[in-house]
Amino acid sequence: MQKRHSAFQGYSSNFRKLAQVCLDNFRPVTEPLALISQIQRSGGSLLSQLLDGHPQIHAHPHELKIGHPKKNNWPSIELSDRPERWFNILFEESTIRLFEEGYKKERASDITFPFIFLPFLQKQIFLAYLKGIESCALRDVFNAYMTSYFGAWLNNQNYYGTKKVVTGFTPRVSDDVCNMERFFSIYPDGRLISIIRNPKNWFPSAFRHNAKIKKDKYGDIRLAIEQWRRSAQGIVRNKSCYAERVCIIRFEDLIRSTGPVMRSLAEFLQVEFDEILLVPTFNRCPIQANTSFENREFGIIQGTLSRHQTLSGKENDIIEEMTGGIYREVLAYTLAL
Repeated sequence: MQKRHSAFQGYSSNFRKLAQVCLDNFRPVTEPLALISQIQRSGGSLLSQLLDGHPQIHAHPHELKIGHPKKNNWPSIELSDRPERWFNILFEESTIRLFEEGYKKERASDITFPFIFLPFLQKQIFLAYLKGIESCALRDVFNAYMTSYFGAWLNNQNYYGTKKVVTGFTPRVSDDVCNMERFFSIYPDGRLISIIRNPKNWFPSAFRHNAKIKKDKYGDIRLAIEQWRRSAQGIVRNKSCYAERVCIIRFEDLIRSTGPVMRSLAEFLQVEFDEILLVPTFNRCPIQANTSFENREFGIIQGTLSRHQTLSGKENDIIEEMTGGIYREVLAYTLAL
């Protein structure tokens, strides 16, 4: 009766007990990170959703926003700083909004997925993990962060089981040489996955999304395509530098030949193929596509392959002129099916 009385004392006592149970029983996450990165509107969100739910993967459910000072900067951690400083650099502010509002693929979506995440618990787990390490290395800091993130995500449907890799999507990190040097110095066993999308399909999607969120990022076609070019050049450079640790996927293959692509990617990540890799999910629940065009469908949208049909003749010529050479060069490195 005393235990029952204590359990019904109120929210605060329940939350204290919940936090203590989670803190006492967190699971270390020390697996290598497979980073998905390239320019936005290229299929990074789709790929992260296809990886979601795989029993051997800790899949970050949203964009991985540990970048500092901006999300597309791989964070630079000074080991001379205090652990509290490390946590403040890596902490993802977006988790607060996702906890309070739930997860939606787009703000206007009528489907909301609960995301039960306790930031105060994440910080406690982060500090507790590091307390047990005598001589801290940079990899330990990132392991502590991943351990704390997945430990504080309370309704994660894929927390348990034997894991082999952590996956996360952050656009544009792969564009920068220094970012990649820091990433692979921390994760020498890590992997980089980059998706290349036909620029004639990419630009209409980027332009429309740009207009929807009222930002002037891709409004000028030449400036937009120059950003695509830099991303493509980064993809080629990374493949040249890091060889077998880099996998390049053609967006059109991911859409048209999802099965063969995901089977090859499972081999690249050294996980077993599972049918869940064919279905975009959030926390193992089927989810709508993140498209700039009208869509109510779940799963993979074939219409993404025909966005080029909205281009004018002039736009088509500009894109061909600016991207023809580098696009063909990237395609020579893409995953063979």
